Amino acid sequence: MNFSELAKERYSVRKFLDKPIEQDIMEKILTAGNVAPTGCNYQPQRIYVVTSPEKIALLNQISKCIFGAKTVLLFTYNSEEDWKNPLENGVHSGVQDVSIVATHIMLQAWELGVGTCWVNYFSPSRLEKEMNLPENERAVLLMPMGYPAEDSEPLAMHSRYKEISETVRYI
Repeated sequence: MNFSELAKERYSVRKFLDKPIEQDIMEKILTAGNVAPTGCNYQPQRIYVVTSPEKIALLNQISKCIFGAKTVLLFTYNSEEDWKNPLENGVHSGVQDVSIVATHIMLQAWELGVGTCWVNYFSPSRLEKEMNLPENERAVLLMPMGYPAEDSEPLAMHSRYKEISETVRYI
């Protein structure tokens, strides 16, 4: 499958099989994130692979968007390690870095038959506190993942796109 096909076919999976992700598959997925570009290649991202029933239950309390997944990736960044823009105070790359890493992971997972869903529907401060994250880490997103259930399908909005002329400007 070429990249254009992969990008068009991938959708947010909200129903998973009760089948664990094999360790070799997970390592390939995580390696895709590890080679993702980050600001000055500082690599401030932290990825927590959550599989314990207790932690999954906690995530289900924090977000209603875990969708029965047995594996959830929790993406954070170390606020002491992300690139800081010297031209404007308060501008830094942590969220962008994590987003690039998560996108690499999401697309690699799909190529390997593993579905994901990008989730921001949670309180980051609550998640950081209840998951006992280090003080210098900021939670960015959760990514429930697993093999899509046989009746999993994209939401109707999945293939509705604005005309490219509405979103792209040449200047």
